[in-house]
Amino acid sequence: MTTAVITGATHGLGRLVALDLARQGLDLGIVARSAARADALRAEIAHVAPAAAVDVFVADLSSADDVRRVGRAVGARYDQIDALINNAGLHAFSRRLTVDGLDEMTAVNYVAPWLLTNTLLDQLVASAPARVVTVASEAARHSGGIDPARDLTLTTPYGRRASAARYGRTKLMDIMFSQELARRLAGTGVTANCCDPGFNTTGLGRELPFAGVLEKTLHRLRIGDPARGAGIITRLVTDPGLATRTGGYFSVRDARPLECPEPGRDPAVQRTLWEATERLLA
Repeated sequence: MTTAVITGATHGLGRLVALDLARQGLDLGIVARSAARADALRAEIAHVAPAAAVDVFVADLSSADDVRRVGRAVGARYDQIDALINNAGLHAFSRRLTVDGLDEMTAVNYVAPWLLTNTLLDQLVASAPARVVTVASEAARHSGGIDPARDLTLTTPYGRRASAARYGRTKLMDIMFSQELARRLAGTGVTANCCDPGFNTTGLGRELPFAGVLEKTLHRLRIGDPARGAGIITRLVTDPGLATRTGGYFSVRDARPLECPEPGRDPAVQRTLWEATERLLA
């Protein structure tokens, strides 16, 4: 394994994963919204892993056109992609619409991984063996159900309390996407897995007014250590024992296999979500 592409690497779990993969000898393609933050990460990687080559691709993952553009740029840069890590995500506490008229959480947490993966799919297959790893969440258990045709384009307003179910639904979609992708890639040598990285003090809830104080308090109490969450992501990318495992949803607790929460477990529902996404992005 030589090259991994990762989204959301400039802070939180993604940053730790990027540093760890670089230490293990991988070259990195970093897809980031902020060029300045990406350059800071590149400097940090150069300090801990001077031999690692790092390329930066700037993109707004809430825009389908920008995801397609950056996918093409990544594909043009690398002859081989050994791993694609769909890590970027956000928890918004009120509705924000994207340039495509989608809810921002849906666009960034689910549509962007689906579209980036599919833009790079031919190259991933040509690079086999290769791995696609998507970061989901235990929050998927609190989605309140799934209606693919409705939920993909749902833009009704919500507040802080209702945002939890919306966030959980996007993460449920990630699990469904990963498992349907695994079926579609059967026999190609490309695996598709996802994980629950557990509770991490990584700034995901940074829009809350008390987020900074809470994060410092949790750090002092040693609660929500992001190194554990990063560890399961890195393991799914590099562990030889998981090289042929596909369609799995793994826990931060010793990579224990988890079931997709019931609202999205049926392969027929997963296929319906995939097809609805195809139509949306056609």
